[in-house]
Amino acid sequence: MNRSELVAAVAEKSGNSQTAVNGVLDAVFDIFATSVANGEKITIPGWLAVERTDRAARQGRNPQTGETIQIPAGHSVKLTAGSKLKAAVSKK
Repeated sequence: MNRSELVAAVAEKSGNSQTAVNGVLDAVFDIFATSVANGEKITIPGWLAVERTDRAARQGRNPQTGETIQIPAGHSVKLTAGSKLKAAVSKK
């Protein structure tokens, strides 16, 4: 399911317009991005948790030349499925 299909499904189920649902999704994703970028964890109990993780600096290897390179420390995003989502998936 892509975004436009999701918007259409939520609009149909909720009785709201697709424009309104699209605006709400934009706001939700904007808040997710801002909060996670600031290091805050977002939890929707039973469904999912989103948090920023830290990666330490490490040595890597350039696959073309074989040269050792230093990879700087960075951040990543971790998504964790909640119990309700896991239960919904395991029913099938």
